[in-house]
Amino acid sequence: MADGNALVKDELAAKFRTEKDSPYTRWVAAEGLDIIAAHYVPDLRTVELKPWERRGGRGVFINHEATRTSNDCYVCEIPAGGSLAPQRQLFEEMILILEGQGSTRVWNDAGAEVSFEWQAGSLFAIPLNTHHQHFNGSGLKAARFVASTNLPPVLNLYDDVDFVFGTARDFPGRFDGEPDYFSPKGEQKGLLLDTNFVADAANLALVEAKERGAGGGHIRFSMAKGSMNSHISQFPVATYKKGHRHGPGAHVIILTGTGYSLMWPEGEEPRRYEWGPGSLIVPPNMWFHQHFNTGPEPARYLAFKHEGVAIRNAQGVPKAWISRRIGGDQIDYADESPFVRDTFRKALAERGLEPRMDEAYAAELETLPPKP
Repeated sequence: MADGNALVKDELAAKFRTEKDSPYTRWVAAEGLDIIAAHYVPDLRTVELKPWERRGGRGVFINHEATRTSNDCYVCEIPAGGSLAPQRQLFEEMILILEGQGSTRVWNDAGAEVSFEWQAGSLFAIPLNTHHQHFNGSGLKAARFVASTNLPPVLNLYDDVDFVFGTARDFPGRFDGEPDYFSPKGEQKGLLLDTNFVADAANLALVEAKERGAGGGHIRFSMAKGSMNSHISQFPVATYKKGHRHGPGAHVIILTGTGYSLMWPEGEEPRRYEWGPGSLIVPPNMWFHQHFNTGPEPARYLAFKHEGVAIRNAQGVPKAWISRRIGGDQIDYADESPFVRDTFRKALAERGLEPRMDEAYAAELETLPPKP
């Protein structure tokens, strides 16, 4: 059976080689950094970084092939007792602190300035085209963060590095120096939390979201009035989420718990990826994927995404939340392959656990659409 990567002979690939390159990939190379083209990174906290001279730290980009047309992902390290160079940028950025503690200063050309402190687990966004600088609060250990941005389409559109990183233009509707801009507060709007800063993503209160299966909770973010989005999901011990698929650009970062994920293109066998805190899962474009908790505590993950990931119906609901029986992209428990349950049962048995899925299976039957 084919491996789903649709690889062709070198002769055909050579005809498109110049189109594979882009202003974005040339910029990353000019920065002296690598792009790790991976579906999976075991631990972002230990992934190898290279010196990043312009920013004064170390970094690496992690983008599956299809994600760099919509959004990207990079890991950056701030040296002990040091800071990164100031930067402004005509693109959006969301940041999760992986290790360490420190602070960030944000200001605009009008002179408005705000500073805030962060620690491992903090989540925040950089307002569009604001000046900003990150500082490491420890003189002994480096601090490390992972970020997702929509730089790829912006740089590919303008093909002008100086314009993207050097345009003197404030956007007061995005940031106007509000003193409480990065306060750990926010307005809850259904599943959406309108905030610019989360102090501890691993312990943030969530909202029930039974539509994704297996109990647990969910919360979505609107940060810095940007177009990028992200969400946190959690599911209980010895349970798993429903399989689903969506567009490219989701970077799934494990916050707590241990388990594994299955990923597969339609019609092919699933591939298994083990994870724990700090792992990264990047589902390729329209590959089904499913997350399983095999550890002794609830599993929680953060997904950095671009809005293009969410293929929505006419009501604005992501199709990844809608049963395939009525035209969505979510696989109901009742329709999943026997391989899914058998694999999960065996994985739990190795840890002396039993599945706790009966309640989720029964709850689904109450609202399960009929088969077409």
